[in-house]
Amino acid sequence: MRYSVILVSFLLFLIACTNLDDKPDISNIEVDLRTDRFDKDFFSADTTRLSTEMQRLEAKYPELLRVFIQSIIGVENEQGIYDFYRQYKPVYDSAQIIYSDFSAVEADIEKALKYVKYYFPEYELPKKIIPVVGPMNSMNDMARMGNGELTPNFIGPDFIGISLQFYLGRDFSWYNDEYFITNVVPRFRSRRFSREYIVADVMKLIADDIFPDKSNTRPLVEQMIERGKHWWLIDRFLPDTPDTIKTGYTRRQLDWVRENEGLIWSHIIKSENLYDLTPATVQVYIGEAPFTQGLSQEDSPGNIGPWFGLQIIKKYLEKNPGISIADLMKKPAREILEEAKYKPK
Repeated sequence: MRYSVILVSFLLFLIACTNLDDKPDISNIEVDLRTDRFDKDFFSADTTRLSTEMQRLEAKYPELLRVFIQSIIGVENEQGIYDFYRQYKPVYDSAQIIYSDFSAVEADIEKALKYVKYYFPEYELPKKIIPVVGPMNSMNDMARMGNGELTPNFIGPDFIGISLQFYLGRDFSWYNDEYFITNVVPRFRSRRFSREYIVADVMKLIADDIFPDKSNTRPLVEQMIERGKHWWLIDRFLPDTPDTIKTGYTRRQLDWVRENEGLIWSHIIKSENLYDLTPATVQVYIGEAPFTQGLSQEDSPGNIGPWFGLQIIKKYLEKNPGISIADLMKKPAREILEEAKYKPK
C-alpha cells in the first residue's frame, strides 16, 4: 500500500509539472457529461397554463429555474414570463436552426474537460451543459468572472449554462440593430457571437473557477500577468483551438502584435508606469475595446495587456520549466516579471 501511495504521488507530480509543450494523451480519460435542453423545454411550454408548466420545469431544473426567472430574465410573475416568452420565441427559433442538435458542441466541451481533468484530477467537473435563451440586453449585467470580465455564460452547482442568444452568428439581425450596437454590444464584440467561441468562453469560466483572478485592483503590469496566466491555462485546455479564438483577436490583429512585439512593448514601458493603478490607464490595456489607444487603430487589438502577460509567463517558464501549474498560478506577478526579464526585440 505504501508503494502505491508513493507511485500515485509521483504520477500526480509529473502531471502537475509545466513541461507542457507536448500535448498530453487524454484518450483514456473519462468525463461524465450530458446536455439538458432547458431552452427547448422552456419554449415548448404551453403558455395557456404557465403555472403548471413552470412547476414542471422546476421539477426538472430545480437548480436553474428560479435563477433563470429572477436573475437572468428578471421578472416576478407569470405575466413577465409570458411577455418574455412572446418576445424571445423568435430568437429561440433562430437558435434552433443552429443548435437543434447540440451533440457537436457537447463533444467539443467534453474534449476540453478531459484536458482539465488531466491537469486537475481533483477538480469537480460540471456534469451537465444547460443551454438557455435569455434576454439580449443581459450582456450589460451578465455574471462577471473574478477579474471583472463579462461572460455570456454561467456556472451552477454541477452545470455550465450557455446563453445561446449570444452565439447566433455575427450576421444575426439583432446584433446589427443600431440600438443593440449603441446600447448593448458594439460590433467589435458581437463579431465573436458565433458557435466557434462557445468552448473557449466555457473554458475561461472553468479556469476562473479553478484559479479566481482577483487582480482587478492591482497595478497595470500585475493585471497583465495575472490575466496572462489564465490565457496560458486556456492554452492547456484547448491545445487544438486557433489562437484567434482563444484571444478574441482577428487574424490581422494577432499577426500584427506578433510581428511588432518588441516595438509595442517598448511603447508601453515608455508611455506608461507599469505599476499605475489609475483605472483609465489600466482600461487602455485591459478589457474590451476595438483597438488600443496610442497604437494603430487598423491593426492593434483591444485587451492587448493579457497577450503581453502571456509572453511574460512564457519567458518565465523558459527559466523555470519544472514549476507546477498551481505554483505558477499562485506566484506573485511582480516576482514573475522580475525573474522573466522580458525584453522582446
